[in-house]
Amino acid sequence: MSTDHSQYFRTPKPRPIRPPKLHHATFMTLDVDAMVAFYELVAGLQPVYYAEHAAWLTNDDANHRIALLRLPDVHPPIDKPHSAGLHHTAFEYDSFDGWIDNYERLRAAGIMPVISLDHGMTMSLYYQDPDGNGVEIQVDMFGDWALSKEWMWASQEFSEDQIGPQFDPDKVLAAYRSGISADEIHAGARRGEYAPDRPRAVVTFDDPWPARIAADPTLAAGMPRVTTPGDLS
Repeated sequence: MSTDHSQYFRTPKPRPIRPPKLHHATFMTLDVDAMVAFYELVAGLQPVYYAEHAAWLTNDDANHRIALLRLPDVHPPIDKPHSAGLHHTAFEYDSFDGWIDNYERLRAAGIMPVISLDHGMTMSLYYQDPDGNGVEIQVDMFGDWALSKEWMWASQEFSEDQIGPQFDPDKVLAAYRSGISADEIHAGARRGEYAPDRPRAVVTFDDPWPARIAADPTLAAGMPRVTTPGDLS
C-alpha cells in the first residue's frame, strides 16, 4: 500500500474550500446625507441604520451593501481620480430594458453619467457620487454570467481592448425606443455607431473636491481628531 500523499496533505490550502461572497463596500465621507441621497436615487439603496456619523444601506435582502462613515480625522482626498484605492463600485440590471429605463429616470433628475462604455460583456454607465467615487450601472449583454465570463477569458477582442468604445446613452435610448433590439444596439455600439459627438479624450472621472473646497473652505480641514475614545460625532 502506497504511503505517498497528495500535495494537500502537508501544504496549506491555497484558497478557501468554500470562498466567501462579496457582501458590501464601505466609504469614508464628510457628508453622509448627500451620499445617502445619491445612492438612494441612483441605485435604490435605502438606509437600514442612519445617523449623523454613519449609514448602512441596502437594495436587496442583505443587511447592507454600502456603508458610509464620517469618522474623526477624515479629510478630503488629493487628486481623487488619480489616487490609488477603490475606483468604482458596480450595480447590475438583469435586463437591458431595466438598465435603459434607469438611465432615462436619472437623466430626468439631472443625474448624467460621466463615462459610457461598451466593454463587450457589459454596457456600462459610470456615474460619480458626491465624493467623487465611481458608480457603474451595467447590464450583462450576454444575459448569462457563464457566457460573459467565457467571452472575457477566450475572446481576442477583449484581449486587445478591455475598455471598449464610448457611446452616447441618448443615442442608445433613442434607438431602443425606435424598436432596435438590445443585441443590435450592442453590436452597433461595438462598431462605434453610437459614439458621442464629443468623446472624452481621457477615460477617467472628474475631481469634485477643488470646487467643493472653493465653495466651502472649511472642508479642507476635514473632520476634527477624536478627543474621547469611542467618540464618532
